[in-house]
Amino acid sequence: MTQTEAGSAASETPQRHVHLQQVRYADLDPQFHVNNVRMLTYLEDARISFLHFGQGHTEQIFGAMVVARQEADYLAPLLPRTEPVRVELWVTEVRNSSFTLAYEVLDENTVYLRARTVLVGFDVEQQSARRLNATERAFLADYT
Repeated sequence: MTQTEAGSAASETPQRHVHLQQVRYADLDPQFHVNNVRMLTYLEDARISFLHFGQGHTEQIFGAMVVARQEADYLAPLLPRTEPVRVELWVTEVRNSSFTLAYEVLDENTVYLRARTVLVGFDVEQQSARRLNATERAFLADYT
């Protein structure tokens, strides 16, 4: 389940892509909170929904991408819950062949995780980095 929230022009807050993630029993660790690796899976789910279905597009915008770097700060334990948690993401940097996404996993009261991922355009046939094309750049511009 995804949606998009537009930023206010006055505050110049970037538009955020919002992915609603259901916490599953299988996501829990022995301490009965969401496992750190599962939190990264939540980021992946949000990233996939953004790259494939952001802004209501019905066609795929992006070519192949690979994760070059990922960092996460775990701020609070995410416990079992019946309502989904929000995974919000936006673009913080666009370069020739890569871009950086920032994330927050949160609800109305708590930010559970803040993270960043660097994605690189990838040429599958050549097995090497590729430049981002104009369509990809235009899409990313809406979230910077």
